[in-house]
Amino acid sequence: MTDQMVDLSDVARDPEQRPGDRPENAGRKRQWGSERRSEPLAIVHPTPSSRKIVLGRLAILVTVGAWLYYVVSTIIRQFVDNPNSGFRFGFESISYLIVVTFLTFSALMYLMARQGALYRFKEHRRVPRGELDTHFANYKEAVTVLVPSYAEEPQVVRGTLWSAALQEFPDLRVVLLLDDPPHPTEPEKIHRLEQTRALAGQIADALSVPAERANRALQSFRERRGLPSQKDNPDSAEKTGELALLIAEYEAAVEWLEAMAEAETVEDHVDEFFVDLVIMGLARELRLVLLALNAAKAQNTAPTPERMEQLYLRLTWIFNVRTETFERKRYASLSHEANKAMNLNAYISLMGKRWRREEAAGSVVLRPSLVPRDDDLLVPDSTYLLTLDADSLLLRDYCLRLVYFLESAGNERVAVTQTPYSSFRGAPTRIERIAGATTDIQHILHQGMTFYGATFWVGANAIIRKCAIEDIVEVENVGGFEIRTYIQDRTVIEDTESSIDLGSHGWTLVNYPERLSYSATPPDFGSLVVQRRRWANGGLLILPKLWNQLSQRRMQRQRILIREVLLRVNYMASITWASFGLLFLLAYPYDSRLLSPAVFIAALPYFLCMGSDLRDCGHRFSDIFRIYGFNLILLPVNLAGVLKSLQQGLTGDKIPFVRTPKVKDRTAAPAIYVLIPYAIVAFSVLTVWRDAQQGNWGNVAFASLNAVLAMWCIQAYIGLWNSTVDVVLGAVNWLYVTPKPKGKPESLVVPKTPEEVDWESILYHGDRRLNRDLRGGTDRRRRISLR
Repeated sequence: MTDQMVDLSDVARDPEQRPGDRPENAGRKRQWGSERRSEPLAIVHPTPSSRKIVLGRLAILVTVGAWLYYVVSTIIRQFVDNPNSGFRFGFESISYLIVVTFLTFSALMYLMARQGALYRFKEHRRVPRGELDTHFANYKEAVTVLVPSYAEEPQVVRGTLWSAALQEFPDLRVVLLLDDPPHPTEPEKIHRLEQTRALAGQIADALSVPAERANRALQSFRERRGLPSQKDNPDSAEKTGELALLIAEYEAAVEWLEAMAEAETVEDHVDEFFVDLVIMGLARELRLVLLALNAAKAQNTAPTPERMEQLYLRLTWIFNVRTETFERKRYASLSHEANKAMNLNAYISLMGKRWRREEAAGSVVLRPSLVPRDDDLLVPDSTYLLTLDADSLLLRDYCLRLVYFLESAGNERVAVTQTPYSSFRGAPTRIERIAGATTDIQHILHQGMTFYGATFWVGANAIIRKCAIEDIVEVENVGGFEIRTYIQDRTVIEDTESSIDLGSHGWTLVNYPERLSYSATPPDFGSLVVQRRRWANGGLLILPKLWNQLSQRRMQRQRILIREVLLRVNYMASITWASFGLLFLLAYPYDSRLLSPAVFIAALPYFLCMGSDLRDCGHRFSDIFRIYGFNLILLPVNLAGVLKSLQQGLTGDKIPFVRTPKVKDRTAAPAIYVLIPYAIVAFSVLTVWRDAQQGNWGNVAFASLNAVLAMWCIQAYIGLWNSTVDVVLGAVNWLYVTPKPKGKPESLVVPKTPEEVDWESILYHGDRRLNRDLRGGTDRRRRISLR
């Protein structure tokens, strides 16, 4: 059994393995049908035409009209024409109408959110660069970038940290919140942990040289401006001399960035994006400044001294950054809950204070430092937080533009702003390409939800006003230590729940209408299962919170738009009714009298608009069929997430947070999620044969479509050989039992002499630890002589 597991793991990694348990591959083999385009989409969305907006409105009207026509012409008419049709037909009619209504409602919400996005894209005007430079010229506030990481590949984390460190912002701290066990024993994990711990120092060392030059250049410029001999209106020679010095500094900065890009190793499409858009994107912007400065020099003129100082400041913003690593699991006084939310909460709770490290029975606790000492842990405070997943990349002016937005008039009560992430282009696998297409569609929908005031926090990246999350903090005492929870971890979709919490305290959230962030998409079916199962889990549990928030807002006589409520409910619960609705349509042989072309017409605008959106995002119109099949094979995954939510609601037990594996090896999928798509194909074929004999041609067409698309998606996204491997691995893991270690567990080893007694633990933990150490054995063995 053990040998068989080892052989199969060369093809697929067991999902129970941690991402670092296997050596890294150089990259994935590019599949036929993968994405060839590697150019990212434009940062600013194209302005939609009036025709596109009118067609969007028409799509909404057709969807509603077709549904109403179906209800009247089919359901009501059948009851009128057949008053004695019987209980079965009545049940089928009502249940079919419910399913069709919920699915049509979700399609309508898509069209409505899409329409809101079109309005926003048409109205958006990008803030000129000069306005940003002026606003931040004498800026004093700070941003702390928090990057939670657990068992990630160092190369993945490195790219994320660099994209954060190269943000153009006056006062920036980047903190890697490393959540790996601090004392691993396996050589591979030790090596990975050491590499990850070294990243912050490597980035700081690399940036120190250009930062020193930029700081020195700014100081020299200010000194020259302050000289008594400096005239209010310098002559052309002085202007030319100053301009030449500024040009030299920008040329040096560009050369440093281009040299860094040249030295980077490009193994996959994410590395290519990092080099081309993060490093070289910044270099190209600085070259654009050089173009302007050289043009000014050729025209024998120059920017004003104030503008030149701003340009010097820009270089210091790019290269001056403080980087560090923080590991909460080194401290017993912080929460060790295994999820991203508590990793963030642990660090946020320390901000703005000094902490004294204190040894306590082999562990370290943090206590407020009343008398400052050199070895204190000092955690600076900041006005804003930027939370960033360890597999995400930011474009150069993400911080600058989003903080400017938060500080613009009218946005004083905006707690969170973000740019919903887009997918990396050039995906080497078919499933990553199609999952990326759904990500790009979600980006559009999230932009539209902001138009109706229904924004949800998407946790991959966000700028957070720290005072806002201090409004929603919950404080409890756990084991004698104060635990502060800012971002709730009751569900595995902590960002969605926090959106409701912030709304209950009068805060709002806004999606910034540009593409400034990108995040990795699961590259194989196994890792996609982990991600989508988590996404499907928790929405139902948060619905009561939404109801309480709406009740509170009504009591305060706030205006609540029905469109906001519908969009929020659809966002949190649509996976539930869509999954169960699709299951009913697949499994139950509904009467052919309930079928009508009106149902097809009601769904048609949804698919046509999605196809148009896919094409606008650089994908293919025909991907609407691939996404439908994609959702078919994910049906068991979504149902599992929904059932987990129901389980948590009934039992109150918190569902464990499972991180999406981010590895270059293939992640094995649980066998049940591989077998059910095959069952869907088999049942659809059976339905075709059964209904063809009965002449039920509507069901035959629907079942044939499902069978063909599901089978194609199994072959394209899971793979026939991979399916076999994953099923065998599942059977092996079910049969294989890890042998129990021989001998007495360490916790049962009883000290025999006073010299062996852990006296510090006894004094710190008291009788609880003593009883644990001494359980078992005879009375004579349980007694310890303390003489």
